[in-house]
Amino acid sequence: MDPVNEKSLRFSKAGTSDALILNCISRSSFDSDVDVGAPSKGGPPGYMSLKFHMKMARSNHLYKLADSGLIVGGAILFQDGDTLNISRIFISPEHFHQGYGTYMMREIEAMFPEIRTFTLDTPVWNTRTNSFYTRLGYSEVRRNKEFVFYSKASGPEKPADGKTSGAAR
Repeated sequence: MDPVNEKSLRFSKAGTSDALILNCISRSSFDSDVDVGAPSKGGPPGYMSLKFHMKMARSNHLYKLADSGLIVGGAILFQDGDTLNISRIFISPEHFHQGYGTYMMREIEAMFPEIRTFTLDTPVWNTRTNSFYTRLGYSEVRRNKEFVFYSKASGPEKPADGKTSGAAR
């Protein structure tokens, strides 16, 4: 994986003016899943619908990742109290394996400090996303015939020695 230049990256809410490009990226990203186990081109509901992406932008659920102003990926997020569901993330296929997905996930987690639990799901057959989420510290909580459901607790991280840092002793 080539490291991205994080100084040139910006993860932020997307507007309706971003919906067309994010719709195109979503379609090409999910359609590329045939390379990692999908039985055919396709994706989650609305993945190639401009109307869907416009609705997500208007309702403040659509986010974009830009590199020096060029949109390279997006996410759809839903907050419910102290839980954030990462409904989907997608990176333009020409930018796969360059660190954009990892950067986006770290930014999502940092952007919502009030969140205690992050949740997401991905198809059982998708070898790329299942290993990706596991590598990022997400734990499988259940699965069915079609999906693996993951969760990650948020909060202060402990050093390897297990001791918490802080002034109070």
